[in-house]
Amino acid sequence: MARGSSTRPTSRDVAQAAGVSQAAVSLVLGDKWRGRVSEATVRRVREAADELGYRPNLAARNLRLGHTRTVLLVVPALTTEFFAGVYTGAARIAAQHGFGVVLYPSPEGIGPARDPFASAQAALDGVIASSMAADALTAIRGDQLPLVMLDSDPDGSLGAATVNLDIADGVRQAADHLLALGHRHFLHLAAGIASWTFEVRARELAARVGAVPGTRVSTARTPISIDGARAAAEAALAGPGPRPTALVCDDDILAAGAYKAARRLGLRVPDDLSVTGLDDLALATALDPELTTVRLDAELFGERGMRALLAVLEGRTPDAGDIPVELVVRGSTAPPPGPGRR
Repeated sequence: MARGSSTRPTSRDVAQAAGVSQAAVSLVLGDKWRGRVSEATVRRVREAADELGYRPNLAARNLRLGHTRTVLLVVPALTTEFFAGVYTGAARIAAQHGFGVVLYPSPEGIGPARDPFASAQAALDGVIASSMAADALTAIRGDQLPLVMLDSDPDGSLGAATVNLDIADGVRQAADHLLALGHRHFLHLAAGIASWTFEVRARELAARVGAVPGTRVSTARTPISIDGARAAAEAALAGPGPRPTALVCDDDILAAGAYKAARRLGLRVPDDLSVTGLDDLALATALDPELTTVRLDAELFGERGMRALLAVLEGRTPDAGDIPVELVVRGSTAPPPGPGRR
């Protein structure tokens, strides 16, 4: 039977084309073949299915198995490029395994949310949730389902597994870069959200900078918005006493606000003030000068979250280890201004 035939190919057709049993086809296409059929058989089945244009009848299979093959991805907001990347990565892996992903933003970024389903437990097979939106899990009863937490304390996670970016190392890389340039007075423009990931950023920055004699770190908290960051940075930079020469921002959106604050105060980036961000959003290269920031691979983050949930659903142990991050040095950082310049 050739691709494009008017008759829908069946698993029996795939079995005949591959020269294997229907049971083997079911194992391969249900991604339950490991340890049960050979990799050569897997290749033959997949090639035959592709050639025939076979697509499994998921609705019928789900009725038999009692599963929906639907996963909920709970994120704090849809307004950031980062979480769009997380969704893209999660959906890519889900599709490879016959799952769909429903994206559910917690309103206003944090806090409880209205249940999007009449019964989440009946409508979902599992949940992937960012710690920034963890409060929404109570409303949707997501904590009663197989759950993988993103950006979450592995020692106190609600989930069966956690997947983290190596945020601590990213902050250390940014701090070491600024210290090597000669900066000693830092301002931390911190996201005003009670979340493990932001606690890690504050803790690691204080520890890394504090290990060098003659340094200090002050903190200004702000909502995650450009206007909020501008106001917080402007107030902190215009305050009494020596002005910080390096501003470390919890993400690139806050860094954009810091740029606006610097301009309002007549400061030049990086001549008078070095600025770093975190995320490496498209915004980072839209700023002038381009932003030195920590690159987080959002799509890989989503992929790893989905793979971890699949492992939980199958009774396997998810892969361990944080996802590496990378400092990208651009034009927003330079040595501090010399003596005589505040």
